[in-house]
Parts: sequence; structure tokens; C-alpha cells
Amino acid sequence: MEVSPHILLIDDDREIRDLLARFLEKHGLRVAAARDGREARRAWTAGHYHLVILDLMLPGESGLDLARWLRSVSDVPIVMLTAMGEETDRIIGLELGADDYLSKPFNPRELLARIRAVLRRTSERGRGPAKDTPAAYRFANWTLEPARRRLLDPDRVEVPLTGGEYDLLAAMVERANQVLTRDMLLDLLRGRQAGPFDRAIDVAISRLRRKLERNGRDPQLIKTVRGGGYVLAAPVERE
Repeated sequence: MEVSPHILLIDDDREIRDLLARFLEKHGLRVAAARDGREARRAWTAGHYHLVILDLMLPGESGLDLARWLRSVSDVPIVMLTAMGEETDRIIGLELGADDYLSKPFNPRELLARIRAVLRRTSERGRGPAKDTPAAYRFANWTLEPARRRLLDPDRVEVPLTGGEYDLLAAMVERANQVLTRDMLLDLLRGRQAGPFDRAIDVAISRLRRKLERNGRDPQLIKTVRGGGYVLAAPVERE
């Protein structure tokens, strides 16, 4: 019997917590709710969760601090809730490894769609690579291993990647020397189109460059195409 995904909802607004919990449970999800960092940590210790919905504006410990703590103990998917004017906090949250975000006010149905998309990607990761996926991709002396979802540097030392960073790099490696727009990358990674102010891909590209490039100001591997997007500018060998 398939177990319904278990969601940890962290928001200090009781009305939002109650409304979202009822809505998500009505659509087949199990929900535990917490109003602040203390309750969230207690709930995390007591249960097993498939995804966390995290409001960044929390009393006491901030949502960003809580996201940083979650990333230190788990790779659980995180969907952030932010106020409309919190672009800086949203970018920092994405840098910490959040999987998606939604600005308040929002439609619960859109949140449900985002949750399902993130859970679907997580499930696909767990099933491993497809049968026609190579054992490794080699590019510029780097090695990407799909079966183990890991990146090895030229000295064969593993470089830690978040789930989102790995998925982005894999998408670019599989389409090496092709210009990929932000919309295309967001659609590949999140199953949705980019909004006019969406910087999620820019943030993720910056993180990857810091890990792959010696000189982030003059990137040679992941290049920016003016008015176009990004391209992995290197030949790729499939092993």
C-alpha cells in the first residue's frame, strides 16, 4: 500500500496553517504543522517528512536560519513561502538549496502543483537513471555520475551538490553546447515557466560556477549568452 507523502508546514499564521493543512489533506497529503523554529525542530525529530513548506518570516529563528539548519541535516525538498517584496531573502533561500518558492498571497492550488512537481522530481531521483543513461559524463576533466548523482573534480574528489544543483548541471551536460534559456531550464527542472523577475536559475548557475570555475568573473565552462541564456561550452564524452 502506497504511503501518502508527509509534509511539514512551517508558518506562524494560524489561519494559513489551518487552511493549508485542510486543503493539502483533502488532496491526499499528510500534514504536520509548526508555528516557529522550536516547534519545527521538535516535529522534525519526531517524524519523517517528504517535503517542507517553509515561511521565511517567522518569529524568533528566521526561516532562512531554519532552512540552513534543514540543509545541514537533510536533503529534504524545501518549498519556501515569501512576501512579495522579499526578493533578497528569496535569492538567499535558493542559494541555501531550496527547491522552489511561492510568493504570498498565493492560490493553494498553485502550491499543491508546486509540491507535486517537487515530489515527482524527488521520486524520479530515487528511481535512478534511465536505462539509456551512460555510467558517466566526462567534460573538461570533470566527471558526472548519474547512478550515484555525484560530481567528481579532475582529481577524482567528490564535490558536494544540492539536488537542484545536480539536476541543473545534468540538464546542461546532456545538452552541451546548446544555448538553454532561463525558461527552458526552469521548465526542465521545475515543470513551470519563469516569471519576469525569476532569478532562480541565475542563482543556481552562480553556485555551480563557484564550484566548477577557478575564475567566476570570467567563466569558461558555463557561459552566459547575451539575450539568450546559458551554455555548457565543453565537449562531453558519454561512458
